[in-house]
Amino acid sequence: MKQVFLVFLGGGFGSVLRYAISKPLNTTLQNFFLGTFLVNIIGCLLIGVILGLSSRSNFLSTNTTLFLATGFCGGFTTYSSFAFEKHSLLKNSDLFNFSMYTIASIAVGVLAIAFGLWLSKLVD
Repeated sequence: MKQVFLVFLGGGFGSVLRYAISKPLNTTLQNFFLGTFLVNIIGCLLIGVILGLSSRSNFLSTNTTLFLATGFCGGFTTYSSFAFEKHSLLKNSDLFNFSMYTIASIAVGVLAIAFGLWLSKLVD
């Protein structure tokens, strides 16, 4: 039950922070959802660092990893918003921005995870 509470608590913090970041930024550019893009990339970087650190023996406890990776990063990042925004671009026949947003989100997200894993190796 403690682990469920940690995931719940982390998810709440992540969701509130996602809202605070993405709400104002999603209105700054037309046809590119900067807020969603940034929280997803930051979340990829964070989960790379967290899982990289947790893979080391005794650096992060199982409960800390659950709170940060599953809870916080799970609440902070948002695949459903990403999918909805892509749908709205397709609905408006904006194939260029749909393609750029999709490719950039996936490519930069994978690179951010790799960078986060690399960063985790620098911590002693």
